[in-house]
Amino acid sequence: MQIEIRGAEKLSFRERQVVTLKEMGLSNEEVARRLNLSISSVATLYHRARTKGYQVVIVIPGETLGIFTGEEDG
Repeated sequence: MQIEIRGAEKLSFRERQVVTLKEMGLSNEEVARRLNLSISSVATLYHRARTKGYQVVIVIPGETLGIFTGEEDG
């Protein structure tokens, strides 16, 4: 699985870090610990990033889902 953040160019470096970790399912506390930030800073950065508008796309190979066999129909 791969996560793609569309519109990331609108975000600051720190906002990208926070968004990536949050979208991976980490709590504000976990993100704060990893990035050595306060919990309130994480919340502020995440809120600011959301107002700038980004889109998260999860890329999952078909083989992982068991829907493609690698053979062409035909």
